[in-house]
Amino acid sequence: MLAKPNRIVRADDYRNTVRRGRKSATAHCVVYVRPESAPTDAPRFGFIVAKTVGNAVVRNTVRRRLKAVSHELLASGFPPERTDVVIRALPGSDAVRWSTLLQEITEVIGAKGVKR
Repeated sequence: MLAKPNRIVRADDYRNTVRRGRKSATAHCVVYVRPESAPTDAPRFGFIVAKTVGNAVVRNTVRRRLKAVSHELLASGFPPERTDVVIRALPGSDAVRWSTLLQEITEVIGAKGVKR
């Protein structure tokens, strides 16, 4: 589980990150990165897993896997401080391996979120 300072919880924060953040699509998710937007110094993550991904069990599994990916990214120092990241899961993301999700999201955040 992500620590409270590393979670996006307000709907306005989700909305602002999706509308004003840099958007990058991978094969299994869409990643929105908005640097210099978090009100705290800690980077924050949010997840959007719609019903098109699957039933409730599948959606919760995908959400847990995305949280594990974000936890791994935080441990490795990505993204930089004061950055909001929203990850939208696409249909088919439940069938992909965790390592593939980690690689895709790491590439996106490394290419889009770190540059200032």
